[in-house]
Amino acid sequence: MEIAIYTPTELLRPFIKTYKIIESREELVNRVVPSTSFAMAFRFRGQISYVNDTDKTALPIATFSGLRKSVRLINYAPKTGALIVLLKETGVSAFFKQPLHEMFEASVSLDNFFPQSEISIVEECLAETENNQTRIAIIEQFLYSKLAYHKPDPLVSEAITKIYSKNGIIRIRQLADGLYISQDAFEKRFRKVTGTTPKQFSSIVKMKAIIRQYPAPSSFLDIALENGYYDQPHFNKNFKLFTGQTPTDFFKSTSYW
Repeated sequence: MEIAIYTPTELLRPFIKTYKIIESREELVNRVVPSTSFAMAFRFRGQISYVNDTDKTALPIATFSGLRKSVRLINYAPKTGALIVLLKETGVSAFFKQPLHEMFEASVSLDNFFPQSEISIVEECLAETENNQTRIAIIEQFLYSKLAYHKPDPLVSEAITKIYSKNGIIRIRQLADGLYISQDAFEKRFRKVTGTTPKQFSSIVKMKAIIRQYPAPSSFLDIALENGYYDQPHFNKNFKLFTGQTPTDFFKSTSYW
């Protein structure tokens, strides 16, 4: 698998984290752990499918995916290529006006949100070029056309910054108190912007931080206790839901992002 990463142009940088172009020469299964980013995926060659046990579910050419609490296994057929748009946590509502929490654990065809005729033009243009920079330009032109007036919620932005600064180890009530807002009102505003609750968001940030920091001198028990888990079995259970593997097996693997 080859993965190339590109930075958005200045106009789209407040809304887009990064672009990833993923290409496979041979058939493979990629392990995608949960992220705090919504994603748009445009397949320009080959076939991509979700793997569920022993079954495969083919994905549309253009797909929109919400946040998840569990791992996804994605099968890339030989000679497959896709361009992934990873949106910033506070940027997704600049393109999508639908209730974002309805997309939790979901992946649907992008034509549920934008006209199929426009998406077909993007698909055709992507398929006709072999140049990654041109592919990025095609996607950015499409994104420009969908960019609506967007007024970010400063309270939610500050909350996200605090969650990241604590690597997700933070009590939601204390977070709300520090922002001078009731917990109920805070959770509603947070879910409207990010598509998930502050608790679920924090758990994703925490597990991603654990993965990013490994290998560490600590044992898995120490890692569990340092990150707020009551014991190692509790940590192992959450880790397996997040990655689909035990900590030992996961860190032996190289095929995930």
